[in-house]
Amino acid sequence: MRFNRILLSSALVVVALVIQVSVLARLHLPGAVPDLLLLTVLGLAMVYGHVGGALVGFGAGLLADLAPPADHAAGRYALVLCVTGYFAGLIKPENGRLKSATGPMAVVVAAAIGSTLLYAGVGALVGDTAARHVGLSGLLISAALYDLLLAPFVVPAVMWLARRSDNDPLTETGPAAKAADISSGWLSSGTGLRIGSQRGGLGALKAKARTRSARVGRIKGVKRL
Repeated sequence: MRFNRILLSSALVVVALVIQVSVLARLHLPGAVPDLLLLTVLGLAMVYGHVGGALVGFGAGLLADLAPPADHAAGRYALVLCVTGYFAGLIKPENGRLKSATGPMAVVVAAAIGSTLLYAGVGALVGDTAARHVGLSGLLISAALYDLLLAPFVVPAVMWLARRSDNDPLTETGPAAKAADISSGWLSSGTGLRIGSQRGGLGALKAKARTRSARVGRIKGVKRL
């Protein structure tokens, strides 16, 4: 990975982990805890691809394994986020633009359910049966619901920052306040992930139309002579 990707990923992962541990984990919501770290990994994976997503997921998961108050075996969540980041990066389009929010939202739900199942499965292999006492079905439903509600405010902003750090031509050149428009577009029309301005394309079409009209005028002028 390039240095700017490593720097941005590290900063976003640390911020997400701090917020998750110090704020979200203290809300005492029924069922699972909203997984801000997972959403951050998903946003980066859908920009960096499957290899970058796997690397970011492994690093984020390992940091979560070592950060207090973690009470599970080190490497357990690293494996979960590594696999999740890899598969999430597979939906990255070749042109770098996601035309609809349906795919990313489906990825969020699948990642929330899949990561919970994988975490519980790995826990069963190492003798951790906490998921059985809590209720696995309740964890799956609450994890998918919380992550889906939080995703429109996290994933588009993370993707925007990732594209901005890469100097991606699809990135918006306006102020950072446009990140809010991305989230609202995801919720309303599913166009929030259309990163980049379309003014250049309209300008090019107008220029072509003017050129064609000028050519037609010159041809008519020749015929009149």
